[in-house]
Amino acid sequence: MPKIVDPVARRRAVAQAVLAVVARRGLEHVSLRNVAEEAGLAIGSVRHYFTDRDELMIFTMRELSHRIEERVRLHAERLLDPGGCTDRRRSTEQLLAEFLPLDEIRREEAGLWHAFTALAHLRPDVRACAAEMQQAMHALVARVLHEAQGVGALPHAADIELESTRLTALLDGLTLQAALFPDRFPPELLQQVLRRHLDTLRSGE
Repeated sequence: MPKIVDPVARRRAVAQAVLAVVARRGLEHVSLRNVAEEAGLAIGSVRHYFTDRDELMIFTMRELSHRIEERVRLHAERLLDPGGCTDRRRSTEQLLAEFLPLDEIRREEAGLWHAFTALAHLRPDVRACAAEMQQAMHALVARVLHEAQGVGALPHAADIELESTRLTALLDGLTLQAALFPDRFPPELLQQVLRRHLDTLRSGE
């Protein structure tokens, strides 16, 4: 009886192999052959699920984003549940901290994400994918700030769109600096900067 292969699980396994190749050897070493070897598959099996390297790269970029979003979603559900959040400030900080490289997993993700976004400068299709994900992050931050404003945790006069842009830029900048210079930007400093920024939002500075 032939073995039944779950195509979704197989595509995700191949994407994980891409991430492993990028993390260990760099984006330039991603090829269907290298990925197949990493995944323990024949190259024909990889081609069965991905027509070319471009399709594989975009799918992998989305998988990386989904991995981060899944963690963020758990915090967001608790924070945005009117009856389920007892400490809004702490929950907000925990949610936003998921975008920062505070541990080994998130440091690796940050390095991988910046490798893909560097590719986006050269590839319109990858750029469109990156823009979509950036917009999703911005929308989540805007929703969190809007809810905070609604319960009086932010000044009524705060410009939510502007503050969402400022906060997402801060998170992106901290992540980039920590990915490049981890010794100069340890987790404690990243959390301190985020905490200070949230304080200024609340005070209206």
